[in-house]
Amino acid sequence: MEPEDRDSAYIWDMLDAASAILDFIEAADFDAYLEDRKLQLAVERALEIMGEAARNVSIDLQLKHPEIPWKGIIAQRNVLAHNYGAIKQDLIWEVLTVHLPDLAGQLKQIIPEQSLREE
Repeated sequence: MEPEDRDSAYIWDMLDAASAILDFIEAADFDAYLEDRKLQLAVERALEIMGEAARNVSIDLQLKHPEIPWKGIIAQRNVLAHNYGAIKQDLIWEVLTVHLPDLAGQLKQIIPEQSLREE
């Protein structure tokens, strides 16, 4: 598989996970999120998927798109996967509601660019 093909697959994985999270929390507020352990676990797993995919995106593509917080996404995955201290749900909620919608839009812009290379 060519590097561009791998990058496209990883970007799709990131966007799919981000879209799932946005769907999961659509009808929730912070209090509902805190009371729903299944929702928290689903969100955390999707964030892990995003971080793992981001970790595998080529350095070339990462450098081409500095607007994507690659290191932050990867670091969040590491905290969730390795449980470095308690997970701070208020910070997770902020990521979900403040940063994730913009990130999803940025990822959507990268996908057509990647798809054009394959044609």
